[in-house]
Amino acid sequence: MEWFYKFPHMNDDSLRDLKKAIDEGFRAFTRTYGDAIESFFSPLQYFLMQAERFMTQTPWPVIILIILAIAWFASRSWAVVLACLVTLLAIGYFGMWDDTMRTISMIFVATVLSIVIGIPIGILMSLNDRLQKTVNPLLDVMQTMPSFVYLIPVVMLLGIGRVPGLIAVVIYAIPPIIRLTNLGIRLVDKDVLEAADAFGSSGWQKLKNVQLPLALPTIMAGINQTIMMALAMVVVASMIGVQGLGQPVLKAIANQYFTLGIFNGLAIVGIAVIFDRVSQAYGRRLQKHRETVHG
Repeated sequence: MEWFYKFPHMNDDSLRDLKKAIDEGFRAFTRTYGDAIESFFSPLQYFLMQAERFMTQTPWPVIILIILAIAWFASRSWAVVLACLVTLLAIGYFGMWDDTMRTISMIFVATVLSIVIGIPIGILMSLNDRLQKTVNPLLDVMQTMPSFVYLIPVVMLLGIGRVPGLIAVVIYAIPPIIRLTNLGIRLVDKDVLEAADAFGSSGWQKLKNVQLPLALPTIMAGINQTIMMALAMVVVASMIGVQGLGQPVLKAIANQYFTLGIFNGLAIVGIAVIFDRVSQAYGRRLQKHRETVHG
């Protein structure tokens, strides 16, 4: 009756040989194409370094004014602007300004990359049911896979540094924007689409002038979730050399520095609140505009 209590599994030697074959195959792939892949990501590294240089070398009053201007443009709310100001001043006062700027530059680049890749994929999914059925399981894997696992193949291919961390952040954070872009376009009222067809709109005109504007609040919600997930990945990405608020948190965990971990953790929370409130306020403005224009 041993089989009843012990689940039957592959022979240990066969399982070990299988794992070894997969590992050796991936290592061979890395040795063969690693340099080419690294060269492919060189523009991304340049973009990331320029963003970090701008955030860290620009005088802090200028950075604060830029962030407050963006917050006002997106929300049209003095309460949101004041909250952003207080948060940024507190972060700077407690000596976390440079790390915060590095983290914001990483999140900015990761968000831009996620938008550039995610929105077109979401649009294609909304137009093709077969593609949606193919991509959805991949998104399920990306959202449920432990975040630490993403670091293994990325580090094997590209080593330690900013770009591998950025790629891991994008892989972890991109599913929401893909899903919500697809969902937003699919939820556009059929009557509106029929009216567009009646006026002779082409497929591209219908997408550009009808579906995307009406789906924009939902797409903004996807961007908001992508930013939140990117921030959640900051500490994990610090394990492979990504500078910013994640490294002090990692140092605090390793050395049991309670205050260091709490302060930098609260700084990450502060950034998350800024991004969340600003993007949500902008989404609500878009929603109100949609209701006013389309009744």
